[in-house]
Amino acid sequence: MEFRPTIEMSPPRLADRRMPRHSWRAAFWAIAFSFFVVTAFSTAPSSLYGLYERQEHLSSLTITFVYAVYAVGVVASLLLAGHVSDWYGRRAVLLPAIAVAVAAAVVFLVWRTLAGLFVARILTGVAIGAAVATATAFITDLDVGSGRLPTRRAGITSTVANIGGLASGPLIAGLLARYEPHALTLPFAVFLCALVFGAIAVALAPEGHPPLHPRPRYRPQQIKLPPNARRRFIAACAGGFLCWTVAGLFAGLAGTFLAGPLHHPSPALCGLTIFLSFGAGILVQTTTISWPAHRLISAGIVPALIGLGLIVAAAWTSPPSLALFLAGGIVSGAGSGAIFRGSLTLVISTSDPDDRAGVLATFFIAAYIGLSIPVLGLGIALQYVSPRITLLVFALIVAVGILAAAPLLVRPPDTGSQL
Repeated sequence: MEFRPTIEMSPPRLADRRMPRHSWRAAFWAIAFSFFVVTAFSTAPSSLYGLYERQEHLSSLTITFVYAVYAVGVVASLLLAGHVSDWYGRRAVLLPAIAVAVAAAVVFLVWRTLAGLFVARILTGVAIGAAVATATAFITDLDVGSGRLPTRRAGITSTVANIGGLASGPLIAGLLARYEPHALTLPFAVFLCALVFGAIAVALAPEGHPPLHPRPRYRPQQIKLPPNARRRFIAACAGGFLCWTVAGLFAGLAGTFLAGPLHHPSPALCGLTIFLSFGAGILVQTTTISWPAHRLISAGIVPALIGLGLIVAAAWTSPPSLALFLAGGIVSGAGSGAIFRGSLTLVISTSDPDDRAGVLATFFIAAYIGLSIPVLGLGIALQYVSPRITLLVFALIVAVGILAAAPLLVRPPDTGSQL
């Protein structure tokens, strides 16, 4: 399929005339790569938290709060900047987002205290919050079909870049952390180089959505609902929230469970655990490209529920079972990945090009709240309640939420409620 912009391009500025640009096809993959690097960097510390606990003498509750401030940064950034590429252009937002990620990598390298860890995670959250909706919209702009409708290729590529990055970051960092005495510096040095390369790739990409003239007066993100499918959009947001709640269990607390009840403190194993969970979702998404959203979501519900059951069973066996924990991560990751991509496809298909980033920002706000608030609650609960009870209550709440959202998500488009 030919790559072409979603709207007629305005005449290039003088700076654009002097700078050579990628072709539309090359730009599509350049933005996908940059998106992958930013998301991978955002989860890279997840496999290193155990090392921070031991080397910097931090408690597991402190690590949970470090993880939580990252998510606060994401949501704040989505509210303040996730939508503005609809007004100022995609490249004008994505480049500063990557620059903030570069600054976070530098802080990780030079400020090895608890205060520095908080600052670096906040900056990382700000970067991913500005990038996630913008990059998704950018990829969609660069690959449209007839009638300027988004293609399945754009949907699957943006999802794989997003989830694939989240999966690969902890694995890459965990493997690099094996090289002592640079366990807490080498991973961030590698990601710093990749982020700089990604920034160059974005700078050379053509603009997918030219800035508006005149530009609207700035205002923070408002909750945007597609006017023709509000109930399905809300259900899709619920699907994103619940899927990323499960993802947050692994991204935020996998190291705690592995080093604690399971007695496996290895950063590489932690990274592998997170990778297997997210990677299973990627495998499902890349092998079901032709499936419509409602079918994909239907297929993901049962594995998601079974995976949650396996995670609970891992904690309730005596002794706790690493094999069941890994299996639960893989199966729940496969189901959650299917539900997430189906939900994202619904969101993209119901948004217009002129407000696509704003609608996507609303969806990702819901998703990243799911990635943060429940995990913070789990971290606090673990200080007072056993891991067995904590995981059981967590699984029951998520399962009920998935089943409650399912009726709207699994309906074919022609039978969904249009409000």
